[in-house]
Amino acid sequence: MSLVLAGCGGSNVAGGGQTGGQTGGAGCEAYTQYGDLNGKQISLYTSIVAPEDQPHIDSYKKFEECTGAKIVYEGSKEFEAQLPVRIQSGNPPDVAYIPQPGLLQTLVDQTGAVKPAPQAVSANVDQYFSETFKSAGSVDGTLYAAPLGANVKSFVWYSPQAFQAKGYTVPTTWDEMVALSDKIVAEGGKPWCAGINSGEATGWPLTDWLEDVMLRENGPDVYDQWVNHEIPFNDPKVAAALDRIGGILKNPAYVNGGLGDVSSIATTTFQDGGLPILDETCYMHRQANFYAANFPEGTDISENGEVFAFPLPPINTTQPETILVGAEFVAAFADRPEVQAFQAYLSSPEWANEKAIATPEGGWISANTGLDPNNVASAVDKLSVEILQDESKTFKFDGSDLMPAAVGSASFWTGMTDWITGKSTTDVLTFIEQSWPAQS
Repeated sequence: MSLVLAGCGGSNVAGGGQTGGQTGGAGCEAYTQYGDLNGKQISLYTSIVAPEDQPHIDSYKKFEECTGAKIVYEGSKEFEAQLPVRIQSGNPPDVAYIPQPGLLQTLVDQTGAVKPAPQAVSANVDQYFSETFKSAGSVDGTLYAAPLGANVKSFVWYSPQAFQAKGYTVPTTWDEMVALSDKIVAEGGKPWCAGINSGEATGWPLTDWLEDVMLRENGPDVYDQWVNHEIPFNDPKVAAALDRIGGILKNPAYVNGGLGDVSSIATTTFQDGGLPILDETCYMHRQANFYAANFPEGTDISENGEVFAFPLPPINTTQPETILVGAEFVAAFADRPEVQAFQAYLSSPEWANEKAIATPEGGWISANTGLDPNNVASAVDKLSVEILQDESKTFKFDGSDLMPAAVGSASFWTGMTDWITGKSTTDVLTFIEQSWPAQS
């Protein structure tokens, strides 16, 4: 069902918002393509609850004002459990934000309730998103869900001020990073800190470590083979990558600065893992752009500040520079014109910029290339957007989010926790391999 296209300028409507049944007005020119949706409601279901929901709600205001539609927002901490229940009972939302591609594929395969993306969404995705993000929102070659927000995961957090005071240089290769770690040890410091405790999701930060190192050591093609189970989870390449990580995280001379010994990595929360950077009891912490939210209010997070981030360096410099990314996706369970219009809006540069402006505290980015980096709130957000818009880089989606749930959000998490607490690489990778669901 195609979207109604209206003429530019909104000359046939009056006022600066929704007044007396009229819509449009000044600033609504980009919204005429969605048509007159006065009186229409679109239900939206997400896992994003108060207070984090307010920037999302604010980002729809212009769409509502210019089209006359009403977005009915519902956030729930029980989202992932309740969404399938609502679908099965015949009461799905019009639109839902899906946090992982694996869940999207499950919903498409098992319920048949997800509607393929309309043409306007497909056009936006083709124009404004890289193939990596389009593929993650597709099932069997059909686009079902456009990307929403995004994450850049291949970052190492550090203190520019501490580095400058100590005479340390940001490493540009893995070998330089190891040499810097050795220098910090020689000077009496602990170079690394980490924390993987995250309640029922304990272990997930180590899945990102392994994904990043698989990319840097073996390249994107082998990474895809591993994620798709075209090579076994306990392939020698995977074992070598995990052992390389062990050279950092299982090295008692390197960790766990300010927090304890190697065993403290498993008991330290994800949120606390990088905080010792601030008092220089550690100097580096590998974590995604969203980790910025865990530093205390007022922390100077900038290129010359108390903390900032640099890209995790390459291992094999003959491989393309590859960045590990994540995202949420917009799935629809109805194909009414107003629902398709809202889907198209959420995949547009207009929404990406409205959402950035509506998030003045920072911590939100999009892979939409129509997003103006100047509209995001923080220096690390801007760096992340610039990386996502750099056509020279190769992007690969978070592997655990693409794997079957029995692995990606179960045995992979458990196995990495077992590994950091003492189990061998061989035993852990064999355990995860054996958990992979049999092909139907």
